[in-house]
Amino acid sequence: MSEKRDYYEVLGVSREADAGELKKAYRELALKFHPDRNDGDAEAEARFKEASEAYQVLSDPEKRSMYDRFGHDGPARGPSGFSDVGDIFSAFGDIFGDMFGGGGRGSRGPGRGADLETRLPLTFVEAARGVTKDIKVKRRVACTTCQGSGASPGTSPETCRQCGGRGQVMHSQGFLMIATTCPICRGEGRMVRSPCKTCHGQGTTAEEETLQVTVPAGVDDGATLRLTGRGENGPRGGRPGNLYVVLNVESDPRFERDGADLHTEAAISFSQAVLGDTVKVPVVEGEIDVQIPPGTQPSETFVLRGQGLPKVQERGQGDLVVHVRVMVPKKLSAEAEAHLRAFAAAGGERVSPEKPGLFGRKKKK
Repeated sequence: MSEKRDYYEVLGVSREADAGELKKAYRELALKFHPDRNDGDAEAEARFKEASEAYQVLSDPEKRSMYDRFGHDGPARGPSGFSDVGDIFSAFGDIFGDMFGGGGRGSRGPGRGADLETRLPLTFVEAARGVTKDIKVKRRVACTTCQGSGASPGTSPETCRQCGGRGQVMHSQGFLMIATTCPICRGEGRMVRSPCKTCHGQGTTAEEETLQVTVPAGVDDGATLRLTGRGENGPRGGRPGNLYVVLNVESDPRFERDGADLHTEAAISFSQAVLGDTVKVPVVEGEIDVQIPPGTQPSETFVLRGQGLPKVQERGQGDLVVHVRVMVPKKLSAEAEAHLRAFAAAGGERVSPEKPGLFGRKKKK
């Protein structure tokens, strides 16, 4: 496979596939090409790596957005790909745990760290244009004293004597052999005899960290970005969980949003509707001129192509739909009323007769 195939083609899904469809497709391919089921088959291992890389990109909203816009050059802006099969097992242990009871190839090892969630407020313009922002996250990171091992400096974790480092022990039940989690090392396959005094053998310490988050243009309120490996570090060298960043986008009173399309209103006078005019309407940043043709009707709409928001999952921009609202004055001067009555008479229209003022006198001009 000298050239990279399209990631959607690799997984056998459409470009509109949701997270559930992506995961299902990847599970099926991982099950088919898993190295433990195809020992020594280089082609199967290559397919396994290819499917894992495709899933890593498409399951991440930010990387998927980049890929949809720029192809294979897009995800290169952030970390992607795997150095070996072990990396894949580490990244998607939750999936392989479901299929193989722990990811395959050796002991279960230290447990995975917890996932974290935080919220990132954005202005409407930031969400529309895309932005890179710093966020502060409190999480457990690898202990600097023991480098995450949980063991005192100068010592190291020992292989569990009970399970021989496998993390599981076998029990005989009649003709069956049953594997269960080792009760001594709790499935980690190793023991810490001399715990680190800084982290008390956990291998992690609490720390507040500043992270950069790149928000793609066009995101909506409630969208979630996943930062792989930025959650809690696992105990005693366990792989970290993920950080999920929920985006809270402020509304903009100028617009109503419909996906990538924006709707706004242009209030014009009766005269402007009849005779036409050029009016200003808001866009995401600033205003633009819109030509109102003579004879424009109330509630008429004008579509300004490409003046909406960027489309997150595909190329291009949405549209700006301008809804015309004709303003009818509640009060008129005597002069304006006279001209309007003359206009109605010239068109042969019937209108209410002029009302006299107080004590039967006509309104003064």
